[in-house]
Amino acid sequence: MNKRLAVVLAFALVVSAGASFFLYKVINARLGSTQAGATHEAIVAAKDLGVGTLIKDIDVKAITLNSPPPPNAVKKLEDAAGRGVVAAIYEGEPILEHRLAAKGAGAGMAATIPMGMRAVAMRVDDVAGVAGFVTPGQRVDVLIMGAPPNWSPALGTLSKTLLQNIEVLSAGQQVQKDTEGKPISVPVVNLLVTPEQAEILSLASSQARIQLILRNPMDKEDSKTTGVAFASLFSGSQALPATTATPQAAQPRPRAKPVPPRPPAVAKPVPVPVPLVVEIIHGSRKAETKFPQETKPQDTKPQETKKEEK
Repeated sequence: MNKRLAVVLAFALVVSAGASFFLYKVINARLGSTQAGATHEAIVAAKDLGVGTLIKDIDVKAITLNSPPPPNAVKKLEDAAGRGVVAAIYEGEPILEHRLAAKGAGAGMAATIPMGMRAVAMRVDDVAGVAGFVTPGQRVDVLIMGAPPNWSPALGTLSKTLLQNIEVLSAGQQVQKDTEGKPISVPVVNLLVTPEQAEILSLASSQARIQLILRNPMDKEDSKTTGVAFASLFSGSQALPATTATPQAAQPRPRAKPVPPRPPAVAKPVPVPVPLVVEIIHGSRKAETKFPQETKPQDTKPQETKKEEK
């Protein structure tokens, strides 16, 4: 009984091994024919290409892939040659359209500026440039310090956050990120801004001091700040006084009303004095005597009028 069971088990193992080997051959043959007929050509970088590099024919090469390349990959060498690199491409990596500048845009920093954006150069020192840690690709806030118009001199200098979450396009002559993380002091930093922000920065750099504040690239939320005055640091309250936070323009003095001209003097008529009449009766005779009210000394003699006789 045991011998017969061993023979059956051995025969089953031989049959299963043969079936497995046959199935392996069939599947391998089908996979081989599928891979051989589904090759794809892709354009990859022949070496590391940094930001701002103008691609030449020797910088890229064509290879064959068994799997299809990404949908936005460049498929021809002539489509990649002569275009600038806007994002770093490493050796052997497929060339993607969104990592290249548009045809005819050239290379350098100008090719890295997106459509509708502007690059504004800001002169900085070791303090304003965060001791050289402001490198391309970092995100910064722009702080201004100065005295606004109609500002009370007793409050001192005002500090206010002007712009937030601004991308650093280049630091000095470098348009690539610092891979080693070492601080590099540069006199000029180029910021990527909108045209409206470019106007604000240009005016602020000529009228006030500017400070760059380094922030976490993952922090996208804007902070709501009111600013702080120098006098507030000693008062213990950072809130700006209501009378000075929004200074009002000086009210113009009211103009004095013009005095109308006096009318010309009109001579008043001189009243004619009415003489005083006195009636004198002598019996049947009546006489009237007139005496002027205002008379001169020589005219004090009474005048006799017509006599009436009854």
